[in-house]
Amino acid sequence: MTSPLKVRITYCAECGYEPQTLDLTNGLMREFGHRLSSIEIIPWAEGTFDVRVGDELVHSMSRDGGFPDPRTVSAAVRRHLAP
Repeated sequence: MTSPLKVRITYCAECGYEPQTLDLTNGLMREFGHRLSSIEIIPWAEGTFDVRVGDELVHSMSRDGGFPDPRTVSAAVRRHLAP
């Protein structure tokens, strides 16, 4: 069994990105539940929306543009949870 995994979402609070943050968090909780040790939600500024799975930066708004495809984030979580 693999150890629980942490997901960190840093989003621009002043940009109003809470709905996308909560949708992604909800989807991850439904799919992975107790297999995640935590989902850390960090309100930030400067137009950011970054998602880390473990130490891997899976999506960065400044690097990749827009919001992440939830399937991409789920695939990264599955990769990290795989034995």
